[in-house]
Amino acid sequence: MDVARLVETTLAGLGYELVDLEISGRGLMRVLIDQPDGIALEDCERASNQLMRLFAVEGVNYDRLEVSSPGLDRPLKKEADFVRFCGARAQLKLRVPLAGRKNFTGILGEVCDGVLRLEVDGGQVLIELSNLDKARLVPVF
Repeated sequence: MDVARLVETTLAGLGYELVDLEISGRGLMRVLIDQPDGIALEDCERASNQLMRLFAVEGVNYDRLEVSSPGLDRPLKKEADFVRFCGARAQLKLRVPLAGRKNFTGILGEVCDGVLRLEVDGGQVLIELSNLDKARLVPVF
């Protein structure tokens, strides 16, 4: 059973986007959700209740379920995330070094054919999305 697909489909039916799903070996299932207007406590409760009912019906084994918003330092996982947050500041960690570096912080540019343009220190770096280990928005205060 593909739990991630099951969760993503269920959340989409409620009007939420699955940002991230983390399942630990100790039975913790952490679900990050988002929507264009942001996430309130009531949204987390609604999604949690629906997922608990779904897991009971589908026989998904877990000990604890946490549903929350992705926060200000939202993880960027899908190509659509990079398109949506074009112009925002982000911190990226690569799997394989590029020009001797694995860590970059800059302004997200356009994505074309799976390659992200990142503005770093007045220049541009082209990063293949397939080479990303982690990517997060950098909150601006």
